[in-house]
Amino acid sequence: MSYKVKIQTFEGPFDLLVYLIENAEMSIYDIRISEITNQYLEYIRHMEEHDVTVATEFMVLAATLIEIKSKMILPRVSETGDAIIEEDPRTALVERILEYKRFKKAADIFAMQEERGQRIFEKPQEDISQYLENPDEYLSLDLKQFAGAFNLFIQKKQKVEAVRKHYTKIERERETMESRIRMILNKVRTKIGEIFSFRELVKNKEDRYDVVVTFMSLLEMAKERVISVNQKSLYGDIEVSAGERVDEDTVLEKYQDKEVQEA
Repeated sequence: MSYKVKIQTFEGPFDLLVYLIENAEMSIYDIRISEITNQYLEYIRHMEEHDVTVATEFMVLAATLIEIKSKMILPRVSETGDAIIEEDPRTALVERILEYKRFKKAADIFAMQEERGQRIFEKPQEDISQYLENPDEYLSLDLKQFAGAFNLFIQKKQKVEAVRKHYTKIERERETMESRIRMILNKVRTKIGEIFSFRELVKNKEDRYDVVVTFMSLLEMAKERVISVNQKSLYGDIEVSAGERVDEDTVLEKYQDKEVQEA
């Protein structure tokens, strides 16, 4: 049968051997040693062809596999011609594979615990003796003093809430690109033939947001041929005039605000 080898990194010879056995869907207790040996040697040959350094332990396991393969091929008879009942030559290899898989599983568990532990952050221990050694203190207040203190607390709380209510800053709602496009479109439609400066279309020249949203709106409208833009020199003023599609009714519908559409 044909066997294709895909070069990849294995941690050791038994890692490769277990991969070949599992990939061939073999039972570890009934390894087709001849097939596995051929695949193992084929992998080593591909490693050498790709200038991959083959570690000594890979060659040692290859020799072990060849030895087991030879024992299984040779006839098991004595000099008198009687059959010799020997232990399966694969037994020792099976035991080593099972031991490797046990250690591999344990290593994976430790790796998972290490990864989980790296995501856990512990709070450093602090000295809380000052809270444990000092006795509790009790205030000696009569009912009138307690009521006065509580009333003072309520008054301070009301003052804080009043200040917060009167001096809370409410940021104005940002204008959308759709509404800015509609504003520019209406301005250009009312004065077709005139040339507007980019600066005229910016509502608040001190607000960087308004400058950016106006510029992005112009780019979108120029792409749709609703307006025509011209800049005569580098860093010069941008001139805006009506485009070939400025009078189309579908243009205004396209740039309706999302809030209006949802309503």
